[in-house]
Amino acid sequence: MTSLQSTLGEESGIAEELAENQQSISIAEFFEKNKHMLGFDSGARGLVTAVKEAVDNALDAAEEAGILPDVYVEIQEAGDYYRLIVEDNGPGITKESAPKVFGKLLYGSRFHVREQNRGQQGIGISAAVLYSQLTSGKPAKITSRTQGSSDAQYFELIVDTDENEPEISVDRTTSWDRPHGTRIELEMEANMRARQQLHDYIKHTAVVNPHARLELREPKAHFKFERATDQLPEETEEIRPHPHGVELGTVLKMLAATDSHSVSGFLQEEFTRVGKKTSDSIIDAFRDRHFGREMRWRPPVAQEGLDLHAIVADATANKGQEATAAFADAITDAVVDRDRIAHHELAAVVGDAAATVEADHGTTFGDTVRENAVEAVWLALIDEREDVDDAEESRLVSDLYALVDDATSTRKDDEVLHAFSQRLAATFTDLEDTRHRLTRTSLRENVDRAADLTEEYDDVAFGDTARENVLEAIWGVMATVPDEPPLVRELADDRDAASDLVDGMRETDIMAPPTRCLSPITADLVEAGLKKEFDADFFAAASRDAEVHGGDPFVVEAGIAYGGGLEAEGSIDVLRFANRVPLVYQRGACATTDVVKSIGWRNYGLDQPGGSGLPNGPAVVMVHVASTNVPFTSESKDAVANVPAIEDEIELAIREAARELKSYLNKRRSMQQRRKKQNVLGKILPEMAEKVAEVTGRDEPDIDDALARIMNNVLVERNVEENGDSQAVSVVVENNSSTNESLEITDIVSAEPSALPDEASVIEMDGEWFLTWEPEVKSGDEATLEYEVGADASFDLSVKGVESEKLTVTQ
Repeated sequence: MTSLQSTLGEESGIAEELAENQQSISIAEFFEKNKHMLGFDSGARGLVTAVKEAVDNALDAAEEAGILPDVYVEIQEAGDYYRLIVEDNGPGITKESAPKVFGKLLYGSRFHVREQNRGQQGIGISAAVLYSQLTSGKPAKITSRTQGSSDAQYFELIVDTDENEPEISVDRTTSWDRPHGTRIELEMEANMRARQQLHDYIKHTAVVNPHARLELREPKAHFKFERATDQLPEETEEIRPHPHGVELGTVLKMLAATDSHSVSGFLQEEFTRVGKKTSDSIIDAFRDRHFGREMRWRPPVAQEGLDLHAIVADATANKGQEATAAFADAITDAVVDRDRIAHHELAAVVGDAAATVEADHGTTFGDTVRENAVEAVWLALIDEREDVDDAEESRLVSDLYALVDDATSTRKDDEVLHAFSQRLAATFTDLEDTRHRLTRTSLRENVDRAADLTEEYDDVAFGDTARENVLEAIWGVMATVPDEPPLVRELADDRDAASDLVDGMRETDIMAPPTRCLSPITADLVEAGLKKEFDADFFAAASRDAEVHGGDPFVVEAGIAYGGGLEAEGSIDVLRFANRVPLVYQRGACATTDVVKSIGWRNYGLDQPGGSGLPNGPAVVMVHVASTNVPFTSESKDAVANVPAIEDEIELAIREAARELKSYLNKRRSMQQRRKKQNVLGKILPEMAEKVAEVTGRDEPDIDDALARIMNNVLVERNVEENGDSQAVSVVVENNSSTNESLEITDIVSAEPSALPDEASVIEMDGEWFLTWEPEVKSGDEATLEYEVGADASFDLSVKGVESEKLTVTQ
């Protein structure tokens, strides 16, 4: 016993004294002492984080109001501090809301909303205000003007950390030249050591927000990024959670809060993509887990000598001979016609037979008669009648033997399978529930028990694969029961039953969630954003379909830029984004980086020393995760957590774009080899032509056609024939390649052409005529364009649609 424990019994009031010291703290006070958790752990990073939070708010506000964002960021040196100014052209913030938006942590409109937003917790900009007042002691200065207002509202405030409330020192109207928008000015202790991260954040924000105009002015640099499109992101709509991935605790909370009484109503009202059909499927999966399935046994055949008609008749009393016979016939015919039948299915058969006979004979077959008939027939089917006691000869053994024999390897001896089937049949006959109702877990235990006994007594291995196959075979013939699920209020108080419902939701095949709650960039705009900011030769992008994590839908997009002016030395650049926001810090702790490192980039044409890690080369890989609830690793929102579902989608998106890179690099290498071969032939063929002419005494042959045919090129050749004061021109396309080709041929002529065919068009520009022809030429075929022009005309032929390495042009 410790010294403290040994003295506890001698003093009174210690627990009371300790209890008096317990007190709650405000969230603002907590983050005042833990500002590093929000990304304000140093002067350099704190400045970048403040810019990020202010710009994110500005972009969100403008987009929500349907305004193309214009965001201006300025950083000024202010004595021992830095002054940060961020202005936007958003809708402005009302006088009542502005103080709380900037001066109260965990205040916002997005936390409970299932739609994509940059901000989620209502912490970011108020945390920047808190960091500013902690390091400089100065209040935040906020100017906001709402649309249609004649004046702007001006505030100076700090965060009261004891109460987590704004403390306003100045509140007045002012004039402002912007018609609407918001301006925040903060002074803070900071430095510019993270200048590159700051520049990268603004540049990368422009990449994934091509609809925004961004300007950054700081003491040593000035950047302006114009918008690449006037298309705003699609407006998002709030959705309900998706059943896949939602946690048990969340479901219990939803069950307690819903107005629905039935499970079917709860599923359809509280979740997205759940209609009546899907709800029924989920409830069936729930029944399998909660109630279990019932074993469906084969009905008897004539050779077995089981007289179901007599069994029903014996169990039916005082109903008249004719009605009883009709009742027994109807049941017997319906049972024998089935391949297999479960207890509840037999009850339905008996019910239908009773109703039919009642209608035909006017005799009532009540519940007791029906129950007696069901029990008598069922006991006969499962060999539980008093005159059956030989398990070795039971119908259950032979029925199970057939299933086991089909499910297991042919190498298993028949006697072993028969012994196993006997033991498995015994587990059914030992059940207290004569309906033979089992959950999948219970069935697995019974199969394992029978297999273990077989291994012990018959000295034969019954491995995991055989056991799993037998389990699947038997579970596959068992029937889902029709029992009504508990009411919602009962499920809310029963954790195990609610867990069965969650498992049923996860197992059911449900349509992917709607993406109207998300605003992905789209593959086209990802590529456009990369092209706008990076000088590269190749661009590719991919956007995946929506998937689900934790009941929240998400979309992953990826883009790749390669070659051109990108840095060729060292590792590739990895750009990480979440909900259109660049993730600047904690690259090594992010799921995106982990996935990029895990991919075998050598397969896609990039150098990857050691076969793992970031590849080398002139390339940029960007990944964007759009979700209603991005799982970040911390409150600073710098890295995406390692969630398997998200990692899988990141990998698939990157690989989809990387396959296009691989095709490009393979084609480029092929074209390089082709060019090298063509250059060699270009040197050899003229020498050969000269020698041939010398030996034969003839003129040197034209080698252009020969080179095109040897290289399987597309040959475009112009022939001109003088015809007095005009020229007859023919442009011939000869396709020597193995594929069909579509070309765009433009002949720039110094005089107006005439006698043009219908498939050609001509436009005059600055005294020149641009004659355009777009033939499609099959492999091995040729096409000809003919026209006339003046005798003194000059020509210039331009051909597009075919790589230069596969094209030979003579004119």
